[in-house]
Amino acid sequence: MNCRHCNTKLLFSFIDLNSAPPSNSFLSKKNMNKAEKWYPLHVMVCSSCWLVQTEDFVQAKEMFSPEYAYFSSFSSSFLLHVKQYVEEMISRFSLDDRSTVLEVAANDGYLLQYVKEKGIPCYGIEPTKSTANAAQERGIEIIEEFFGGLLADKLVKNNRKADLTIANNVLAHVPNINDFVGGFTKILKKNGVATFENPHLLNLVEQKQFDTIYHEHFSYLSVTSVIEIFKTNGLTLFDVEEITIHGGSLRYFAQRSDTGKRLVTNNVRYLQEKENKAGMSNIDFYRGFQSEAENIKINFLAFLIDQKLKGKIVAAYGAAAKGNTMLNFCGVNQDLIKFVVDKNPSKQGKFLPGSRIPIKDEKYIKEAKPDYVVILPWNLKNEIASQLSYIREWNGKFVITTPAMEFL
Repeated sequence: MNCRHCNTKLLFSFIDLNSAPPSNSFLSKKNMNKAEKWYPLHVMVCSSCWLVQTEDFVQAKEMFSPEYAYFSSFSSSFLLHVKQYVEEMISRFSLDDRSTVLEVAANDGYLLQYVKEKGIPCYGIEPTKSTANAAQERGIEIIEEFFGGLLADKLVKNNRKADLTIANNVLAHVPNINDFVGGFTKILKKNGVATFENPHLLNLVEQKQFDTIYHEHFSYLSVTSVIEIFKTNGLTLFDVEEITIHGGSLRYFAQRSDTGKRLVTNNVRYLQEKENKAGMSNIDFYRGFQSEAENIKINFLAFLIDQKLKGKIVAAYGAAAKGNTMLNFCGVNQDLIKFVVDKNPSKQGKFLPGSRIPIKDEKYIKEAKPDYVVILPWNLKNEIASQLSYIREWNGKFVITTPAMEFL
């Protein structure tokens, strides 16, 4: 396989998580007696542009089906995050009722609802029907297509250029990253700004966040690789911010290379130096990640087996993609974790892909009174521990697996 950005032959393995079904392909009761499609989950490193990427085995349209069940609005902390973002962008870039805001991967309208509240014209692009419908119910205009160069050309012809484009947690999800980024160059107005948010590869490695690797994430990004990808496709990175969301992310600010006039901030140089000092432009930085993941797996399995032998009940919270990576890599199913609870009604009554653990409504926790609740979306551990604090009434404990076993 060659690098999906620079076409260099990929020679170095970052991590091999064996195989798994797509992490958001939840099973209904009627599908429980049918075979699932499992795909290899192997991640490689490009030694030229340093883009970390999955091997190609599964098509995007299969993962982002009309029944796609990830709804951003079910996290209160994430809603607060994007509300603050909207306020900051309006202030920083003087957006008003004469501006146009476009969000790619608008999901259920979690972010654009705040833009709309401010009276700023906006629209979203969202290819998954379930989430697009939810956004439309909020009164937000949604184009139900995958974004890329062809759609950008079509929108430009229809006078839909934007002053601000937003792409949160989607740059990693696209198989053709050059076509995707090039679309923003086309859709931006002369002095427009494109912002992107994605987990930082440096944090993924240092915090051992291997469970954030799944088929829906084709790429794992650093400032080093993003600068090269933007440059090749007509964008210039002029600012970048470190943010705490999703276990440590970066917010990238880009402008058209041909017309943008904003000066490159010291933040860009600072983060380039930070990555250089960490060794991210050297293959040695990426070695050893496999053994880190395997150590977490062994410790987690030892804990679950020990509780099983003691007759304890272990449940989990959050039917999240990262949780499915963890459970399938560890080979865990219902004999070790009885059930998982999730706030999203569209997931309740279904079963996790691979492990086939049943997904329940939160009230089931109060009925079953588990001794331990494993918080699978560890990036929301404080929010979830507060929400489920009542488990302490029967001496229940919370468990975090990453970067190491932790009991709350």
